[in-house]
Amino acid sequence: MKVAIIGTGNVAHVLGRKILQCEHQIVQVAGRNRSDAEQLGLLLRAASTDSFQDITCDADIYIVAVSDAALTEAHWWLPRLVKGIVVHTAGAVSKKVLCRIAEKYGVLYPLQSLRSHITDLPEIPLIIDGDSHETLNHIRAFAASLSGMVREADDETRLKIHTGAVIANNFSNYLFTLVQDFCVNENLDFSLLMPLIKETVGRLEHHPASILQTGPAIRNDELTIAVHLDILKTYPELKALYGTLTEQIIRHYHRHENR
Repeated sequence: MKVAIIGTGNVAHVLGRKILQCEHQIVQVAGRNRSDAEQLGLLLRAASTDSFQDITCDADIYIVAVSDAALTEAHWWLPRLVKGIVVHTAGAVSKKVLCRIAEKYGVLYPLQSLRSHITDLPEIPLIIDGDSHETLNHIRAFAASLSGMVREADDETRLKIHTGAVIANNFSNYLFTLVQDFCVNENLDFSLLMPLIKETVGRLEHHPASILQTGPAIRNDELTIAVHLDILKTYPELKALYGTLTEQIIRHYHRHENR
């Protein structure tokens, strides 16, 4: 399949490499910055342009991998593409933002944290949608060539998936950031926590998270909780999160005890 990629960021880099790996032809990369477009074009063995008016008419599928803000204004800067299917890669933007850009349009949302510099391409679940059954079938076939995990979801469902992804990935990473800072400041080796983190995540493949909860909060161990909060008194962000999450865990697992 002939593919054109519009955008030069993390998603464009990783999806482009995946598309190339799966033996599709990337015919063009388009981006606002000429240097970025040229570099990604070289990487993906494709022509490049920094003029959206010069986007090729020869692609079967156009992947618009730009920021949500740019995507919502795409009808102002992206010309109407009458041939091929146009898809965007956003989790929280309706597919209808493309209705004035193409006759056939949809979504190809990679449910993964993607960074352009990664060496090994990760497994990338793809959430898809289309303006019609025919379009959806074409997108599904393309997505299936890239990933073994393809799911259909309308705008509302995809937004809910995106919300879950933010909580599970972005919020947990923020906690890791605070813990790493804590370890650095306290001269502790964060790598000691890595087996625990991997084990915790690994268990989720086989068990529901609700039965895996451990720690002082689920035991309602007030003494340990108090000691931890005292240790964190010079780390206000981490202390606040510890207190809030502890209260939430106690409330969640002990809410029926006083009835």
